[in-house]
Amino acid sequence: MPGGRLTHEDRLRIATWLAESLGYAEIARRLGRPTSTISREVARNGGPGAYLADRAQQAAGRRARRRGPVQVAEPPADEVVRGFVDRFATLLSATGLPRMPARVFVCLLTSDAGSLTAAELGRRLQVSPASVSKAVGYLEGMELVGRGPDPGGRRERYFIDDDVWLRAWQADTGAHADLAEAARHGIEIFGAATPAGTRLGQMAQFFARISDLMGGSRLTDAVVGDALTMIAALLHAARPLTPDQLATALDWPRERAVDALDVIEQRPVIADPFALHRTGHGTYAVTTRPDRLSPAQREALRAR
Repeated sequence: MPGGRLTHEDRLRIATWLAESLGYAEIARRLGRPTSTISREVARNGGPGAYLADRAQQAAGRRARRRGPVQVAEPPADEVVRGFVDRFATLLSATGLPRMPARVFVCLLTSDAGSLTAAELGRRLQVSPASVSKAVGYLEGMELVGRGPDPGGRRERYFIDDDVWLRAWQADTGAHADLAEAARHGIEIFGAATPAGTRLGQMAQFFARISDLMGGSRLTDAVVGDALTMIAALLHAARPLTPDQLATALDWPRERAVDALDVIEQRPVIADPFALHRTGHGTYAVTTRPDRLSPAQREALRAR
């Protein structure tokens, strides 16, 4: 059912379709899976260019063995369970998750079966079906909860996918990168020399660093090396260049040069203390980051 584990055959098909340059959405449609399931499977097994079905299957087996057999224990009393759910939900609410979705999430997280119907959620939380439905819809929109048919009837069951924490991590990483980019855009509007620009520069540095630390495992040494070589090339040229000109000068395929430029744009912290800028006619140039020095520091340096 949707949310079930990928089989070896599924992984062989994924590898074949990746080799045919199919997108994640198309692969997911063919397998009858959510697109997020395919993107996570590929991302944690080397990426589109290095995905191997056998290796991915072995990694999945190791994860399953680490989880070990499920231990069945005497269920706690209802009032104890509800107390834990409410306390845990309060903590999740402090992170920004609305209270009712937080309660539903914790209820699913602590269920023995690993999944519950809407009616079961309502009984456990002592809330109306409408409240459960709204909360589940919110969680599904955030890809924190999935759904599948109930083997024992016509109702649907809701569950928390094994990769929910990876998705939450990736979502936070993306949000931090977006904040850093928004702050850098604000610097262009207000000016780096203004008080607002200085504060925005500090904000951009902070969230770019957090994003880089959280998502840095996806950057290989080779990718970072290409990005730094690109920065060095632009600094040495001391003039705007197109990707084609850079590829020719570096004796790289054009795609490699474009990928290096994309990495720098997506992770500006790699180029620190320099910044990559698109100029006219599809060219790129490198300048010093305006937010690295305060207005007073720049003025003092000019005075010398």
